[in-house]
Amino acid sequence: MENEMGNDSKTNTVGNNSDYTYSATADNFGALPSEIEMGEAAGVAVDQADLVYVYNRGKYPIIIFDTDGNFKSAWGEGTSVNPHGVSIGPDKNIYCVDAGDHTVKQFNAEGKLIQTIGTPGKSSGRMSGTPFCHPTHAAVSSKTGDIFVSDGYSNAVVHKFDSDGKFIMSWGRSGTDPGEFNTVHNIAIDNDDWVYIADRENHRIQIFDTNGKFQTQWINLAMASCIFIKHGATKQFFVGEFFAGIRENPSGLGNWTGERLGPRISVLNESGNAIARIGTNPIGLSAGDFVAPHGISLDSKDNIYLGEVSWSAYGNNLTPPQKVRTIQKLTKV
Repeated sequence: MENEMGNDSKTNTVGNNSDYTYSATADNFGALPSEIEMGEAAGVAVDQADLVYVYNRGKYPIIIFDTDGNFKSAWGEGTSVNPHGVSIGPDKNIYCVDAGDHTVKQFNAEGKLIQTIGTPGKSSGRMSGTPFCHPTHAAVSSKTGDIFVSDGYSNAVVHKFDSDGKFIMSWGRSGTDPGEFNTVHNIAIDNDDWVYIADRENHRIQIFDTNGKFQTQWINLAMASCIFIKHGATKQFFVGEFFAGIRENPSGLGNWTGERLGPRISVLNESGNAIARIGTNPIGLSAGDFVAPHGISLDSKDNIYLGEVSWSAYGNNLTPPQKVRTIQKLTKV
């Protein structure tokens, strides 16, 4: 595949709703010291102090910035095989889900390992229904401290553990009906203990109680890949959508086509209705374009941080292969 996409450094404005408008550049977010190189940014999370944790596939899987992109620290060398999802619990600990190692690792903010859930390097077996076979993400209940893990690349289940990592239960199976999954890719829990699952290849978000009882589903999405819940007077849900277009779709750029099929960010209200769509172009590298949304978080000023697996989805397929932007900040206007 030839490189047909522009890559400029100017700032563009994105968003189809005046209340959800952002400025973006074509550059990677964050300035790194010369001795540290960022790999593919599979996940991103922002803590209560507005520090941005980027879970990436480089030598140091956790790289931390302030919201201006100033480098703060990096840690985790040798702890991850294939970083996938990162979240910050109400305990302020960092939960790193490693799809290659079949584990969830809990660290404190300084990078000290607190516990490992799962056996490093040991898979439970494809579609076994038991933990873990290429898990994807974790979320922690603010009410109970229970840990919920989406086990989605070679399983089709959600697992529940207590705060000490003791297994409690699992739910789900492969399929398309309510309560069934086809790539359980991301998970989030709101302050009322509702569990939101990005059921990516089923193009939806499913909602459950903490015992796995199905509540409802939101189906106005294209490959829902990641979720961030903004709490306030009402809840708002920022959903990163992976690319779902096909070559035969006549709109788009080059071979990458699919108008209104992502990649994009959708903002949903508590009823699951879309109140904004951010990013209307097909895959691109210019300011305001997206390639492969994979991890999402917001800071206290409602700026969006988006991790994209742009090497796997695009850069690796170029002739010759090249690294492309993998983490970007969308600044609220």
